Amino acid sequence: MPQRSRDDKAEGPALSVCVIAYNSGPTLRACLNRLQAQTFRDFETLVIDNASPDPGDSAIAAEFPDVRLVRNAENLGFTGAGNQGVRLARGRWYVLLNPDAYPEPDWLAQLAAAAARHPRVRSFTSRQMVAEEPGLLDGLGDVMSVFGIPYRGGYLSPDRGQAREGEVFSPCGAAMMIDRQLFLDLGGFDEDFFCYGEDVDLGYRLQLAGEPTLLVPTATIHHVGSASTGGRKSEFAVFHGTRNRFWVLASGCCSRIRRGRCSC
Repeated sequence: MPQRSRDDKAEGPALSVCVIAYNSGPTLRACLNRLQAQTFRDFETLVIDNASPDPGDSAIAAEFPDVRLVRNAENLGFTGAGNQGVRLARGRWYVLLNPDAYPEPDWLAQLAAAAARHPRVRSFTSRQMVAEEPGLLDGLGDVMSVFGIPYRGGYLSPDRGQAREGEVFSPCGAAMMIDRQLFLDLGGFDEDFFCYGEDVDLGYRLQLAGEPTLLVPTATIHHVGSASTGGRKSEFAVFHGTRNRFWVLASGCCSRIRRGRCSC
């Protein structure tokens, strides 16, 4: 990303990082500490407390004076809060980071460098590692199977340095960067999803618009996974994750199918 002039910076930061918190607790503090340590400094941090029943999320975010904190009166889900965040963002690039995802110090620098190398690309995704098991991949962007079922590329595979910079089906919402105006033009996230699968649904629209998503394997985060929803195998995570995979499949045909209004 080219160096910006003083006048450009006065208009707003290059990147807006949005962290959507819900009962995130200590993982949120660790996430924000990692953001503070980023080598790339031209960014703002927005934390949306999605009506956490434990008021600790807002208190934790308030420990960081540079954070813009928004307290929601109700839980809008990842989708609703993600759309809320993009409307509040001031940067050209909109970056989503889960509160249980811990970026390496050069994470934003690597995403910014990829955007500079590929000026026609407006959607980027990160290399995700399993936080509790070093050396194990949490994902390399989102992939679509031949059966139309999405999954994270390389999920739970050993990381042997095999990832290469290249196109994937869609960005993973845990650690992605997208051109803010493009996100708005595509309608943002479909809020029916609430959480899980909404990034792949967005990926369908990116694909249809001829907008590729680039995996940046040097942009690394360490992901706990479903920390706010009781873990990867919690009833909430399993229900929404499974239901939304089928909704993504239906969306590829017609988004009205799941609302019972499709006549095609």
